[in-house]
Amino acid sequence: MRYLYVLTILFFFISCASETGDDRAAEIHTVENGLLPGILVEGESIPRYSMEERMEKYNVPGAGIAVVSDGKLRWARAYGVANTQTGQPVDTATLFQAGSISKPIAALAALQLWEEGKVDLDADVNTYLKDWKVPQSAYTDSARVTLRLLLTHSAGMTVHGFPGYKQTDRFPDIVTVLEGRGNTDPIVVDTVPGSLWRYSGGGYTVMEKVVEDVSGMPLETYMDKNILPQLGMHHSTYQQPLDSPFTDNASAAYDRDGELIDGLWNNYPEQAAAGLWTIPSDLAAYCIAIQEILSGERNGPISQQTAQAMLTKHLGDWGLGPALQKEGDSLLFGHGGKNAGFTNNMLATAHQGRAVIVMTNADQGGNLMGEAIRAVSDYYGWGFSKPRTVQLIEMAADSLAALAGNYVLDFPVPGIGEYRIFVEPRDGNLFVKDPNNGEENLLSPMDSLKFVDVEKGENVRFSVVGDTLEMTWNGRYRFLRMGQHP
Repeated sequence: MRYLYVLTILFFFISCASETGDDRAAEIHTVENGLLPGILVEGESIPRYSMEERMEKYNVPGAGIAVVSDGKLRWARAYGVANTQTGQPVDTATLFQAGSISKPIAALAALQLWEEGKVDLDADVNTYLKDWKVPQSAYTDSARVTLRLLLTHSAGMTVHGFPGYKQTDRFPDIVTVLEGRGNTDPIVVDTVPGSLWRYSGGGYTVMEKVVEDVSGMPLETYMDKNILPQLGMHHSTYQQPLDSPFTDNASAAYDRDGELIDGLWNNYPEQAAAGLWTIPSDLAAYCIAIQEILSGERNGPISQQTAQAMLTKHLGDWGLGPALQKEGDSLLFGHGGKNAGFTNNMLATAHQGRAVIVMTNADQGGNLMGEAIRAVSDYYGWGFSKPRTVQLIEMAADSLAALAGNYVLDFPVPGIGEYRIFVEPRDGNLFVKDPNNGEENLLSPMDSLKFVDVEKGENVRFSVVGDTLEMTWNGRYRFLRMGQHP
């Protein structure tokens, strides 16, 4: 890779420059050299990788990690380069686009307005919206769109996510996005509100409009004044497009091949859904603040009672902003984030003072991110994320061939439309090619209908529904076979 030499030098420099003392240096070294894959094959030895070698493998120029232990920031570390054109290194103050991690933090604005009695979480949001309203339809006759439903992705609203805008594109306002006059479809209700869980960045854009109309402030202004300082997020902003001095510390974005995205990064007018610029330590501050508010140790932008409501499971195990896992004292909250050229994750305990945040400036950062989180969890014995051991089987060539074909995702993707992937047999496995992003997966059989990508940790299950062969990816994305691959 063209930046490998620079990357190697920077690893040495940054590692030396950010020492936090002998007691922590050893544990950091163990974690960053103990990255763990998601899948282990029964009978094989457990591999361990370094951050440097996995960043090279996945074409990730730069990354940052923050770890919270015992309710305090234990350590933060930066790796690699923020801009391969200038050689600017990533440091602990380098800004990354947070992607959808923007959502749970922006949700605090709506929750704060609720506490102040300015909105009702269960009222029709059209009560608060001014120059744009949720379009009425047969779906809204029996149930209305509410802030509670928007925050928990169960309002029945369209538009999964947003591709962003190039620096040379006209930057639309929020009403333009809502009406579908930007680069995504109109945001509408296409199923009965409250009837199902379905992730919707469009729903969070409606929430953003409610906050702006009720408060009389642009979202970035409201967050700068009322939310981010109270959380201790002093290096963060919802400003879109980004201005100086933030641009001086912003990382560039890189595609899955490690190539710089045109214009350095995309801009996102959908600020609540995808517009936060931040650093790992600021996300750690958010996690600590929520933990302390929940325990009654401090005041913040929301009360203890509101924090409890925020971390109460609704449809899809979703809270009022964060995704939730486990129960009781083991409750976890967090969110992943994916913008063009940025991939991140944040995971925290509600009651045990623990958290890990990994941010990367690359489309393939998800693989690195998962391995780093498993390394942190393994070292500290947290049980956040453990490798899964699988048994593989051999399948006959004709059985594999029966699963091959041209598969289509069951919903259109913004900026792409019909999302097709291709599956074919290869050396006793199934080879999957995604022409939309160039990604390839080699799926090994665990039984005749269940497969796993041992390298990347992807899980796939096939099933026959009526006359259609379906493929479910990671238990979440459903693809329908539309024909044999030519």
